[in-house]
Amino acid sequence: MVAALCVAATLAVQPVPARADAVREKQWHLGFLKVAEAQRYSQGQGITVAVIDSGVDANHPDLRGNVLAGADFLPEGSGDGRRDTDGHGTAMAGLIAAHGHGNGAGALGIAPAAKILPIRAVVGYASKNTNPDAVVQGIDYAVSHGAQVISLSIGVGRSQAVRDVVERARKADVLLVSAAGNTTDDLFVPYPGGVDGVLTVAATNRRGDHDPISLTGPEVDIAAPGAQVLSTKSGGGYRTGTGTSDSTAIVAGAAALVRAKYPDLSAEEVIHRLTATAIDKGPPGRDEQYGYGVLNLVAALTADVPAAGQVNANASGTPAAGPSRTTAAAAPEPRSDGTSSGGTTVVALVVLAALIAGGVLAWLYTRRRRAG
Repeated sequence: MVAALCVAATLAVQPVPARADAVREKQWHLGFLKVAEAQRYSQGQGITVAVIDSGVDANHPDLRGNVLAGADFLPEGSGDGRRDTDGHGTAMAGLIAAHGHGNGAGALGIAPAAKILPIRAVVGYASKNTNPDAVVQGIDYAVSHGAQVISLSIGVGRSQAVRDVVERARKADVLLVSAAGNTTDDLFVPYPGGVDGVLTVAATNRRGDHDPISLTGPEVDIAAPGAQVLSTKSGGGYRTGTGTSDSTAIVAGAAALVRAKYPDLSAEEVIHRLTATAIDKGPPGRDEQYGYGVLNLVAALTADVPAAGQVNANASGTPAAGPSRTTAAAAPEPRSDGTSSGGTTVVALVVLAALIAGGVLAWLYTRRRRAG
């Protein structure tokens, strides 16, 4: 089946001066997502993120050392995925795992300690020629070569082969993150994002509002920054782009942070943690623009979240609060509202003391009435 389009590709690519102060300062999404605070809890250590795209420039100074040997599944392709003539895959890898090049210079990814497994399965966004067979092979390769997260800033046509490979990845406990797609490229959310079990990502602007470039639909699970996002570019440079490609890579980086901090969580439970802590936008509960809401990186790493499958929805349709069965450290962790998990114990003691005091007062009042 002919691929629909590389719908999630980044648009409006523009060169950016390579001055260190001009690069990270232009990465507005870092401040929006409070990445510096989030990286105090996790930087993605021990996690491999497969990037199925146009390849990755492993020699970019901000990615050097973080790019493993991968594969090339294009019919005319060869090599280990560590070359990128288009630049799209290098940009996605940078949003996930760029580490800069010293003293705050260069681009910073969401999970700078994670490793990238580059898999070349598309020629590039401009080609409009995503190869669905190459994508299927790429997903299987990623699963068999140890990826815990697969980032898919691409889109292909609907097919049973794509549904089947998604199911194989899910059974292997690999988390797939895919783009909702761009309004300039398609009318409906493409595959793999349109397949159940894939974490499907829409784009927001700098204000955290839905960006008009982003497709909508019931398949959308979460939203993240996707407008004028700066990242690495093949050849050692930088570029800014707008599209659900960027949002997808950012959420893939977030998934790497969560998997690193909570290694006992399944892929399904990581998705649940990301969506349960998202900031609700639009109509209350899940909607077709934001899914469950906008990515809240710090809360995803620190909040108490009920285990997946044990959540009761409240009136708004948002997952109800409850104790988490997972722990990452002996000390109480801060909640997203700034309090610690020890606050629950204090509240319980205050309530108990109030009940005892009320009982004593009632008993004294009864004795007084009887004595009178």
